[in-house]
Amino acid sequence: MSVEELAMPKTKAIILDAREYEEYQVSHLKNAVFVGFNDFNLENTSKQIENKQQNIVVYCSLGIRSENIAEKLSKAGYTNIYNLYGGIFEWKNKGFDVYDTNETKTEKVHAFSPEWSKWLTSGKKVFK
Repeated sequence: MSVEELAMPKTKAIILDAREYEEYQVSHLKNAVFVGFNDFNLENTSKQIENKQQNIVVYCSLGIRSENIAEKLSKAGYTNIYNLYGGIFEWKNKGFDVYDTNETKTEKVHAFSPEWSKWLTSGKKVFK
């Protein structure tokens, strides 16, 4: 799913953040549910999302980790799963808002690593 499509008011979906918690704390999409990557727990996520036909959008920095989590959800029987194309980097690059742990808009985005940060062209890069 493109960032523009997700940003449309008519798009209704549960948004899952498949990055590490330190990345999520720096910034995330509004109302995103942290599920993580290294410690992703399918059982816990299934308890949070009981309707397997619910629209679910999974994102990470660029889309690699989120694709992996989306595949796990698909194998568990979820039928309407989308990987956010370009992840939070593309979201921010296109001018959409991100939020910190206090749900306050921020310009900061965890850039994952100096190598991957070249794909983030907007906002303030954080590497903590």
